[in-house]
Amino acid sequence: MSDGEMTDPRQVEAVNTAFYQAVERGDLDTLGSIWVDAPYADSALCVHPGWLPLRGRDEILRSWALIMANSPYIQFFLTDLTVEVTGELAVVTCNENILTAVGHEADATGLAGGRAVTTNIFRRTPDGWRLWIHHASPVLGPEE
Repeated sequence: MSDGEMTDPRQVEAVNTAFYQAVERGDLDTLGSIWVDAPYADSALCVHPGWLPLRGRDEILRSWALIMANSPYIQFFLTDLTVEVTGELAVVTCNENILTAVGHEADATGLAGGRAVTTNIFRRTPDGWRLWIHHASPVLGPEE
């Protein structure tokens, strides 16, 4: 990638989109290619809504494998997305509007919805932008 591509927020947004698409498809291989690897693998961090922090690439990918194995359907609708690129880091914030077929709160269609506010931090690597930190906090209460 050229220097211009590595500072272009659209490149970061494309990797962020690929992250959510991989989860929706249950594609652990693609998800693994999006998360940082050595030398940043041990410092990777993931906080799923309502979970304690997970540290390290292997633990994080295991958690996503578990989520995808137990989610027959999941779809993310991202809103209020912002991207900021500063040096070797890029920060994406967004609202995740989640539709899933998992859980006891499913309606008559078998689907349930949820919302989370998310911060995704990407690191610039020789292979392009890679997800380093994912932190999703649940939004409680009715929509405005």
